[in-house]
Amino acid sequence: MTLRKILFPISSLFFSIAFLAIGYGMILTFVGVYLKELQVSNTVIGIINASFFLGAVSSSIFSQKIISTVGHIRSFAAFASIMVVSFLLHSVFFNEILWAFLRLISGFSFFGLLIILESWLNEKSSEKDRGKILAIYTIIFYLSTAIGQLFLNIDEHFKQAIFTIGSVLVLFSVVIIALTKIKEPKLTEFEKYSVPKIFSIVPLATVSSFIGGFFVGGFFTMVPVYILMQGQSIEVVSYFMLITLIGGLISQWPIGLLSDKYGRRKLIAFSAFFSAVISTLFIIFNLDEQTLYILGFLLGFSIFSVYPLAVARANDVVDENKDIVEISRALLFAYGIGSFISPLLIGFGLSYMPQFLFSCFGILGLFLCFYSLSKKRIADDDLSTFVNMPVASGAELPELDPRQDE
Repeated sequence: MTLRKILFPISSLFFSIAFLAIGYGMILTFVGVYLKELQVSNTVIGIINASFFLGAVSSSIFSQKIISTVGHIRSFAAFASIMVVSFLLHSVFFNEILWAFLRLISGFSFFGLLIILESWLNEKSSEKDRGKILAIYTIIFYLSTAIGQLFLNIDEHFKQAIFTIGSVLVLFSVVIIALTKIKEPKLTEFEKYSVPKIFSIVPLATVSSFIGGFFVGGFFTMVPVYILMQGQSIEVVSYFMLITLIGGLISQWPIGLLSDKYGRRKLIAFSAFFSAVISTLFIIFNLDEQTLYILGFLLGFSIFSVYPLAVARANDVVDENKDIVEISRALLFAYGIGSFISPLLIGFGLSYMPQFLFSCFGILGLFLCFYSLSKKRIADDDLSTFVNMPVASGAELPELDPRQDE
């Protein structure tokens, strides 16, 4: 079957994903920037941004029940409507507690939408096509999130219009899904795996997932604040975020090929050490625009590869008697917890130490490097195949992972 025949029936899903990802990347970055311009403390910025990821973690636990009860299309409309309401209320007036609540419900809604779209993609994917569809999903999500960063350059007098633009993008995705003819899939109940239990089965994958989430959560929410603290403009923040995301997208293929050849343990150690080195360069270098862009690309190359390598490591280690889909969901949960803790910790630390953010990244990178090298090597014959992952995903993504069929 040609790629065109595979993609045409599900093109509406990819268009919907693109609109959502543009809005996701735009709003997630803009909130921290906007709050910094209002001279809100870094600690409060961290709490407000962390609320989004708390909503994401909650969605992985509770949204499946809603989707199973009322169906995919109705759930999509409900989650999207709640997300639009939260975006529009952001632009009405500012209150720290209100914004934290709005970020929580928008995070819950957004990741509920991802679960719906991913389950649809899985429904329309055959075993031999899953890898291709997941790779396209990854590319679309990275590029759309990167495009969203360009909206930060909107004219100063229309800053709050970003929330309206985000609402329009979400509504476009609703129109596309409302008109789709794709059959609604049956969403099976998620089995609950505790993080301590998963740690006992795949410790390196669990720790890597948590640290990978910490890196990515900190990148989207607090790195823009850090760059503004260095005296740079919002335009620089916009291009920095875009370039870093492009670096993250490009990294997926060489990192994957190298990890298939040399093993996940070494590549996790390399990516973690590389993250620590780049973080140190952020601290010691004079951050002019050109230096920022170069370091941003290299940062994206390292931090966005940690979580996909963690999932690949779990696939290498887990035997056939364990459910890799549920283990992957637990790793995604650990990734979400890391994303939630990151802005809380970094926001508090930045209030007292300007270099706290990249100090955290550097310390965690070095820890993960040595922790990875201390773990047992997996024999070449037992290695699975590396699979590219989008920068954000819902709890249905493991069902789309082609390695579950091996």
